[in-house]
Amino acid sequence: MILSALGGAIIWNIATWYYGLPSSSSHALIGGLIGAAVAKAGTGTLVWSGITKTTIFIIVSPAIGLALGFVFMVISLNLNRHSNMARSDKLYRKLQLVSAAVYSLGHGMNDAQKTMGIIAMALFSKGLLGDTFHIPIWVIIACYTVISLGTMFGGWRIVKTMGTKITKLQPIGGFSAEAAAACSIIGASIAGIPVSTTHTITGAIVGVGATKRLSAVRWGVAGNIIWSWILTIPISAIISAITYLALKYFFF
Repeated sequence: MILSALGGAIIWNIATWYYGLPSSSSHALIGGLIGAAVAKAGTGTLVWSGITKTTIFIIVSPAIGLALGFVFMVISLNLNRHSNMARSDKLYRKLQLVSAAVYSLGHGMNDAQKTMGIIAMALFSKGLLGDTFHIPIWVIIACYTVISLGTMFGGWRIVKTMGTKITKLQPIGGFSAEAAAACSIIGASIAGIPVSTTHTITGAIVGVGATKRLSAVRWGVAGNIIWSWILTIPISAIISAITYLALKYFFF
């Protein structure tokens, strides 16, 4: 079941990566779990409170990111209203190192935790963790290492979409978007809510672009991204269910 869930999530993530669409790996994983569970034992196995909370935050997390991105950008612009462009760019290029680091920390706090949960679930179901569910230290180290390597080698398709196709980001805008998204994601992580880092940073970038003018945001690109968000859970669930049924038919 876990293999099928991961298969559904991975196939959808690779498809959206190929087209440069920043979809949520978190929601793909949730969709994969739903599809595999329903294929195995029906809808009665689903915990609807958790699914509902996650679904609500498909809307809430980008909205919070958008609002914070707008506010951070307005504050940054006002703090630098007496500075020239060259000095401002030089300052915010350095500050972006800080904001990117904090955002990366938030990314690991939220996304890597989900992967740890999946691995620990597989280990616990096989009795390899004993009677008490816990996360072994090697699982923690492995998840943080692999998510870092994935970020390093993930390619430029999604980077180009986020950096150039939604709105034109200058250093001051990049800092504001990263800082806003980091605040939102870290807050959600502390509250134990599995939000999408992708949704949050996309909302923050749109909020930053909206401080210039609404036409500064490429709404067609934003619309395609939103459609990928809407389709992530159901399509991942369908792929996962088909994978489970195929594996069960051919191997079990």
